[in-house]
Amino acid sequence: MDSRHSFTGNKIDPKVMSANMTIKELVEFYGSTGYNARRLYEASEILKTAIKRGATIGLTLAGAMSPIGLGRIISKMMENGFVDWIVSTGANAYHDLHFAYDLPVRQGHFDVDDDVLYSKQIVRIYDVYIKEIETLQKQDTIVQNNLRDLDLNSPHGVSTSDISYSLGKAASEKSLYPDKSFMVSAFKNEIPVYIPAISDSSIGMNIVPLLFENKNNKRNGFFPNVILDVAESAAILWKSRLSCGIEVGGGVPKNFFQQTGPTLYQILKIKEGGHDYIIQLTDARPDTGGLSGATLQEGKSWGKIKTSHSGNVIVYGDASVYLPILCSYVLSECKPRKQKRLYKMKDKWLEEMKKEYLKK
Repeated sequence: MDSRHSFTGNKIDPKVMSANMTIKELVEFYGSTGYNARRLYEASEILKTAIKRGATIGLTLAGAMSPIGLGRIISKMMENGFVDWIVSTGANAYHDLHFAYDLPVRQGHFDVDDDVLYSKQIVRIYDVYIKEIETLQKQDTIVQNNLRDLDLNSPHGVSTSDISYSLGKAASEKSLYPDKSFMVSAFKNEIPVYIPAISDSSIGMNIVPLLFENKNNKRNGFFPNVILDVAESAAILWKSRLSCGIEVGGGVPKNFFQQTGPTLYQILKIKEGGHDYIIQLTDARPDTGGLSGATLQEGKSWGKIKTSHSGNVIVYGDASVYLPILCSYVLSECKPRKQKRLYKMKDKWLEEMKKEYLKK
């Protein structure tokens, strides 16, 4: 008997690189190779499948994606119905608004004397330069004024998605270039944007003056109730027939999105399974024990994903390179679908989930 093992798998056959390749041809070229090029192809196919199957798709944003001008890519995905809710760092939400209000953000250089930049009142995000007074402080004034106008009717206070909605609405009505902001697009398409670590951002810093201005506790309803974020996001997964995540980087947004599974299973005990599909674009390593680099397969042990064997992939490398390719591919390959408009559904779903928990 022949004891040799079978040797299967697609044959690697060097492909010809042609001029003027389409995004589809480029991604399929990656699919015929290996390493992270093939992982990007797998991510593209997973996302295409999730879109075509009607999955509820969450996008997590860590790292400084909006300061380099990727906000319009995110807006396009929302407008086509390919992103239904977002979990972001406060920094991405805050810096995104600069472009709507036409505040200075410039390409700079990473090899620079930062003492000189400080003396010139310029702040730096690697090779991106932002003006201290003309951009940051002007944006701060805008954010504070917009938050003062926030509707305080909710008996439970507000979630960070309500704050995001308010900032997007204000930019939609008052800014010079609202079409340049994904926060505006989220408002217009009723897509909730959660900022679970809001205190770790300029948006959180801009709430401090409102805290000091608070008189006789009349504005207590304004301050974000981040536990509402936990409950609302869990309700989104609870009501989703299929769920998919696009994780850009790691950090708090990654964990916040994934913890919706354990919230339902471990804590509330009303739904088991977690997410059906997750794609992560990251440069973080798994062996240091940090959540940013934790493999998606590890998440199965926590009930964060349906299975560790399929429907998930990590593409290692720079998300600023991979995200535009991934988005361009599905925008080319998938027909726009009806938007789910989850912002207007979240309060209703939260009450339904509460009743289900209390019943059990």
